[in-house]
Amino acid sequence: MAGRFPLLTDENVSAPVIEGLAARGWDVLRAIELFGQKSIDDTIFAYAAEHGRVLASSDTDCLAIAHGWFQAGRFFRLIYWHQGRHQHTPVALFLDAFEALTASADAFAACVEYLKLDR
Repeated sequence: MAGRFPLLTDENVSAPVIEGLAARGWDVLRAIELFGQKSIDDTIFAYAAEHGRVLASSDTDCLAIAHGWFQAGRFFRLIYWHQGRHQHTPVALFLDAFEALTASADAFAACVEYLKLDR
């Protein structure tokens, strides 16, 4: 799975991170552009899976959905990080963590990738 992949970001991903990813050439689609504000997490999750996009989220509800899908044997890809723990993380660290994930030969071996944001 090495290399870039199309992303769908939920409304919890900050605009500077989305803008930074786009500036680095990532194919980024925002859920808020598709479904408006306060969109339903199940809908976002299903859209990402159906359209071959990796959902990027810091929303614990999306992580719970991922666990349910995994138990049901449904295919998906999710990049997750804990919002509260990383709310003051510099944007550059987020961008570097996404780039590092593309270099990983075993990315998404477990469907959920926890973004590595340690300083």
